[in-house]
Amino acid sequence: MFNNLSEKLDKALHVLKGHGSITEINVAETLKEVRRALLDADVNYKIAKDFTNSVKEKALGQNVLTTLQPGQLMVKIVKDELTELMGGDAEGINLSTTPSVILMSGLQGSGKTTFSGKLAQYLKTKKSKKPMLVACDVYRPAAIDQLHIVGEQVAAEVYSDIGNNDPVAIAKAGIAEAKSKGCDVVIVDTAGRLAVDQEMMTEIANIHKAVTPQETLFVVDAMTGQDAVNTAKAFNDILNFDGVILTKLDGDTRGGAAISIKSVVNKPIKFIGTGEKMEAIDVFYPARMADRILGMGDVVSLVERAQEQFDEQEARKIQKKIAKNQFGFDDFLSQIQQIKKMGNIKDLMGMIPGMGKMMKDVDIDDDAFKHIEAIIHSMTPKERSNPSIINTSRKQRIGTGSGTSVQEVNKLMKQFNQMSKMMKMMQGGKGRNMMQMMKNMPR
Repeated sequence: MFNNLSEKLDKALHVLKGHGSITEINVAETLKEVRRALLDADVNYKIAKDFTNSVKEKALGQNVLTTLQPGQLMVKIVKDELTELMGGDAEGINLSTTPSVILMSGLQGSGKTTFSGKLAQYLKTKKSKKPMLVACDVYRPAAIDQLHIVGEQVAAEVYSDIGNNDPVAIAKAGIAEAKSKGCDVVIVDTAGRLAVDQEMMTEIANIHKAVTPQETLFVVDAMTGQDAVNTAKAFNDILNFDGVILTKLDGDTRGGAAISIKSVVNKPIKFIGTGEKMEAIDVFYPARMADRILGMGDVVSLVERAQEQFDEQEARKIQKKIAKNQFGFDDFLSQIQQIKKMGNIKDLMGMIPGMGKMMKDVDIDDDAFKHIEAIIHSMTPKERSNPSIINTSRKQRIGTGSGTSVQEVNKLMKQFNQMSKMMKMMQGGKGRNMMQMMKNMPR
């Protein structure tokens, strides 16, 4: 996410880091490079220019030239300005009525239908809501099928009326159906086009007028850069939408849309999509995103994801096993499953300060644990619960059964033993209250 932009901003600010002598000339030179980095990320020229002018004004206003650590102060000013440019504070979603109607808009291919499913999942798990998805794309039967598939994946009700070519009537009938089934949120998935056209705008304006949604959200593919911002403006002129959803932020995105869309349409980015899984949805926090763009990581989001997967009962069970030297490969496997639920591994690594830069050329896919899982699944139940019995002949059998090698089995055994020792050490001393600390960390 934003690797290219992060790298260029880091280079631009590098000259000001440390205790070196800083002048108005090298501040200007640095900000020229910052502006170039923003333009390369497909940020609108006027926005990039206004941004660097504002940073310069604040830097000189705070007398950055004579401070003890001017480089660090400059990074802070850039971070604060980036945060403000992307919206300042996180914006919630309006669910004030029952049922609350959420209208999804956007071009075809922006990820609108998939994100409707992700939003349903988010509202179910985080807001304890009972959502219904309504299929109002009357042009593509595949879109209706897709909505049913994502609805099934997140266990949400789906309303569709195949053969009915009136999206306004379908939307109204869907809301009525939601009321009869006790659903408290209705997510209306509308038709997209390959480009903005009058017919499309008229249709979605009619749906908007008929259902009076509490939230109208514009879904945009972050990888389209400045085009995304222009499309957002066209939709906002017609719909006056409430917020933006940026999808495909896990792809090779330049970041221009995330940075400049708020400034152009004056509407907040509310959610971002960070992967293909239904759980890959995050509330957009401008300050956290600014941290990540500047290579500072995002520890708060990392802790929140860990807490979501933290199972106190499971933790107590494992704690007892460690105390009795009974921690086995089944327990190890269960820990891996919890990590996988937290999201894309490379994305998680990027949340650790300094790791984003180290990981930029490292390719870690979602199946990073598949070899480990294959090795563990090739062990017998007895071997998994009592790893000390795994001798050379057993390792050969496990390697063959898992499609790996004895060397890889040895490597896993070594990692497992190291982890077991570390966990044993953490049972006493400083680690004794770690579980309690995790529980009590601010959410």
